[in-house]
Amino acid sequence: MSDQTTGATSPEPVFTQPWHGQVFALTVSLNEAGHFDWPEWTARFSQTLVRHGLEKQLDGGDDYFNAWLETLESLLVDLGQAAPQDVQRLRDAWEAAYLATPHGDPVHLPDGV
Repeated sequence: MSDQTTGATSPEPVFTQPWHGQVFALTVSLNEAGHFDWPEWTARFSQTLVRHGLEKQLDGGDDYFNAWLETLESLLVDLGQAAPQDVQRLRDAWEAAYLATPHGDPVHLPDGV
């Protein structure tokens, strides 16, 4: 990206989708709050990436962050910080909200979810 007035270039976005940055920030925040340590996170995430990469070449976009989200969800469940049924309920609510949202509009979860 180039600024026409100064000729300066703007950096490309680090995250291609807003939710990529959100799940990344949430994970870092939970780590910094002491909910899990980073070596534990990286070991689990590496295992998830290997599992996902067995089926196809990962592109570093949605597939990478879907693996990231899967790792975070399973880690929180395994540590007893999230109940499996709550994780599934939230996933189901998110999917329903996503499918009901017109293309290009932000997805919003209903109140109380």
